[in-house]
Amino acid sequence: MDDKTKGVIATIASALLCGCPGLFMCFFGAISVLASMTPGAEIDVLGSSDPASATTMGIVFLCLSIIFIAIPIAVGFFMLRKKPQTMPASDDEPLPPAS
Repeated sequence: MDDKTKGVIATIASALLCGCPGLFMCFFGAISVLASMTPGAEIDVLGSSDPASATTMGIVFLCLSIIFIAIPIAVGFFMLRKKPQTMPASDDEPLPPAS
């Protein structure tokens, strides 16, 4: 299997395992922050009805989602970029003089 195929497989796997949960966490965090700002909303965060705990949980989920969404982007960039080609040393060229 060549490097390009491995890169595509790694990118798809990271998108499914990190990108999709990252998007769900982003939506859940945004909804949590918006619900904490809504007056009269019934908030239940692990047994607490404090809007500050919902805001904190939403912000934490938004920050984690940014990391989770960035992982497939970084994997795709590093795995699918063209690596610089090094020129192999030729045996028929003379070596430079040693100084």
